[in-house]
Amino acid sequence: MREIIRVCAVLMVTLFPIACAHSADSTASSESRAATANPIKVAETKAVLRDLWLGHILSIRNVAVATMDQNAAARRAAEAGVVANAEQIAQSIEPFYGKPAADKLMTLLAGHYQGIREHLDATVAGSASQQDSAVKALTANAAEISTFLSGANPNLPKDTLMGLLMAHAAHHLTQFQQLKEGDYAREAETWKGMKQHIYLVADALTQALAAQFPAQF
Repeated sequence: MREIIRVCAVLMVTLFPIACAHSADSTASSESRAATANPIKVAETKAVLRDLWLGHILSIRNVAVATMDQNAAARRAAEAGVVANAEQIAQSIEPFYGKPAADKLMTLLAGHYQGIREHLDATVAGSASQQDSAVKALTANAAEISTFLSGANPNLPKDTLMGLLMAHAAHHLTQFQQLKEGDYAREAETWKGMKQHIYLVADALTQALAAQFPAQF
């Protein structure tokens, strides 16, 4: 279990800065191509996507807290929030790519949460083997999401997306361990990093959409 957390820490230290650098280059390029997009509409879309992705990490934290407290009713309610949020994120791409694409993204987001939930339960149980299995599932899912989004939008390089998604998963897994250990001071710092990172993801998606569909902005 400790080894899993060490690997997650390495992912955050190595992949996150690389993904940030790549995303910054990609965003700068996207911004130049999105010059004809209405900046007010771009800012509004950015705010909406930031709120949706913030809801993703918040709802999963709620699941984690309920799980640590062994509160089944609270966990069910929190998981309903995870699903509702995933549906909203998936629907946010429908105006650009259509319902089949939105449905596909929903399936991929469900796979992401499945891996997250499996790792959460394995963390609570203290099962290193189950944690390893969950990490493999999360990695495979991140590759699927990266392939899907980069295939839909040329302004989203697959390698950059993969780095962003793996750093995102590492934040979740580190947070679970800190909550289990009652290390709330460090978990608060992890939360700050999670929020900063998820805003980076939302902003990259916004700029990529504005670059690909300037007429819709």
